Amino acid sequence: MTSSEERHVPVMLQRCLDLLAPALQEPGAVVVDCTLGLGGHSQAMLDAFPEASLVALDRDPQALKLAGERLADYGDRATLVHAVYDELPDVLRRLGRPRVQGVLFDLGVSSMQLDEADRGFAYAQDAPLDMRMDQTTGVSAAEVLNTYPPGELVRILRAYGEEKQARRIVEAVVRERRKEPFRNSARLVEIIREALPQAAKRTGGNPAKRTFQALRIEVNGELAVLERAVPAAVDALAVGGRIAVLSYHSLEDRLVKQVFAAGAANTAPPGLPVVPERYLPRLRLLTRGAELPSEEEVARNRRAAPARLRGAERVREVVTE
Repeated sequence: MTSSEERHVPVMLQRCLDLLAPALQEPGAVVVDCTLGLGGHSQAMLDAFPEASLVALDRDPQALKLAGERLADYGDRATLVHAVYDELPDVLRRLGRPRVQGVLFDLGVSSMQLDEADRGFAYAQDAPLDMRMDQTTGVSAAEVLNTYPPGELVRILRAYGEEKQARRIVEAVVRERRKEPFRNSARLVEIIREALPQAAKRTGGNPAKRTFQALRIEVNGELAVLERAVPAAVDALAVGGRIAVLSYHSLEDRLVKQVFAAGAANTAPPGLPVVPERYLPRLRLLTRGAELPSEEEVARNRRAAPARLRGAERVREVVTE
């Protein structure tokens, strides 16, 4: 097994550091890496902001172990926690740090999960159809394929994979699972290839890509978790704190965009001569739309290609009456 440094190239690293920097220069600043993975972004933040301490979350015990080895030299500046990122408020409460100065999300699948064949995330190699980021809990992709009603499978492929051929693929899956339950990825890939019309196979890369994305999102509850996690992260920011979110498909990016836009909106009824503070924006957007990786970065690291980066700064407390 190669080291975590060799296996993981952090996406849009310098831009993430630049977005977070103004909030993390002061002594005592706390930054949360909600998606630790192999620790590339975390290590860079600890190096770039020597006065800051890190709280890092990951649901994958294997990632925590490898990242823990990578970050061992930083001692008590780095606190690693086995948790899903929507558990952020509970984690911060337990640590006695309800407010933080920075939050980073690097969403999607880590390099380790893609590269470890037995995890079942990658459609390019045969593996057990698992796809759980935490293999100690939850249902696997094989269980989803073998037990979900056809209508629910169609909904998942359409909603999470944006798969236009969802019904055709599900019909083939249901037909095949009656003969023998699904266990491995290669059989699913082959069935998807056979189910699709020729025109659909000629566009958009591997024809199994969208189905695998949809299954992964369903297995890990990714969008539901993200829907809770981003507002919770905004709530955890101190005034002047900053959040940066790297998304890898349009569904994630849309959720982040909506949370940031709502936070940056003036919600006052029209016509007020003086706008009360409770109606003023609590976020300032730091990016114009979603920023993309450079062509040079994509050439160096193909996994950066779909990345979309958004950032925001907390500008006021919420006024309660």
